[in-house]
Amino acid sequence: MIDFKSLFTDSNDKEVLTAPRNKSTKRIFIAATRMNDGKTTTSLALYSALSHSTKKMGFIKPVGQRFVDIDGEKIDEDCLLLNETFDVSIPIQAMSPIVVHKNFTKEYLDEPETMYPQLINNLCRAFDRSAYEKDYIIIEGTGHAGVGSVFNLSNAEVAKTLNAKVIIVASGGIGRPIDEIALNKALFTSKGVEIIGVIINKIEPDKMEFIKHYCSKALERMNLKLLGCIPQYDQLATPSLSQVFNEINGLWLNQVTQPHNKKIRKVIIGAKAAKGIMNELEHGTLIITPSDRIDIIESVLNSKDDKKLSGIILTNGFHLEQTLLNKIKNSEIPFISSNEDSFRVTTRINKMTIKTQPNDIDKIPIIKEISKEYLDLDAIENAFKSSL
Repeated sequence: MIDFKSLFTDSNDKEVLTAPRNKSTKRIFIAATRMNDGKTTTSLALYSALSHSTKKMGFIKPVGQRFVDIDGEKIDEDCLLLNETFDVSIPIQAMSPIVVHKNFTKEYLDEPETMYPQLINNLCRAFDRSAYEKDYIIIEGTGHAGVGSVFNLSNAEVAKTLNAKVIIVASGGIGRPIDEIALNKALFTSKGVEIIGVIINKIEPDKMEFIKHYCSKALERMNLKLLGCIPQYDQLATPSLSQVFNEINGLWLNQVTQPHNKKIRKVIIGAKAAKGIMNELEHGTLIITPSDRIDIIESVLNSKDDKKLSGIILTNGFHLEQTLLNKIKNSEIPFISSNEDSFRVTTRINKMTIKTQPNDIDKIPIIKEISKEYLDLDAIENAFKSSL
């Protein structure tokens, strides 16, 4: 576990913190009613909007679950995304103080009396470092209000510890989102955490005014403000080839320039004749086919529509003659090999969580524009004026 005492404080400071020392930085906690509702998109959008108004911004994700390894340390991938997008002037270790690895919960339940004070101390010290000389700090939560309860660090508990005000993000609709918002509100309220308002995300564009009208009515009855309605952007929900590659633990068979920029808009399973598959090609197509379907591989390599292909995944292991492999290595079409069968690969892709990546240069501008067009920034900033 990262020792923030040695990283960010005077070595003579022996105090174990139970709350941040920073009292001045305005802190916005981004929560959600469930996973993949748009916390990271909202965090990026708010960070962009508030920093453009000449405010000094900080960011922290107190508890992370999806991480990458940086210099031997586990760092939440959303911290990496925000850091690379905005070049945040904070050590990235301070932005990601607690990462839930495979054995984390077991280790905590075995020694809660030892681990809890250390976790809170690390959290508070990391927060103080991330919020140092900042006007605002965006705090990105993990899932709904109760996530993390098993180790006494639910989103509600973390928001309380950091004395943050919460924005709840829910996915488009009326009935289900409002019900879920009510459950989350109850837990935050029980901890004495103030909720600034609610953002409804991923709304079908033709239903925007309908959702906005009736969600406003429903939220008003709950004494909550509607801070914005964000439409569904198909582009934000489109995975890149590199994300698919990582999800299936693939093997590159050739070197292609910037495969991470290739988006997957259509998937075709190689279960029919090669001619039929080639007739279905559209821009952004990914083909998944067993490696023994030489007819499909040859058709792809000889196709004049190769620009439509984002890639091809060869399943059931690596079984290719050298002549065909040489053609693949010289092709501009990305080829990936997987040891799993086509059904398992397709299932993995269908279930994968689509997260914005630092190299998603087409998505970042969209996210930055969201706050200007769809969020009530005045209401968010006014929520802090009343507490000054």
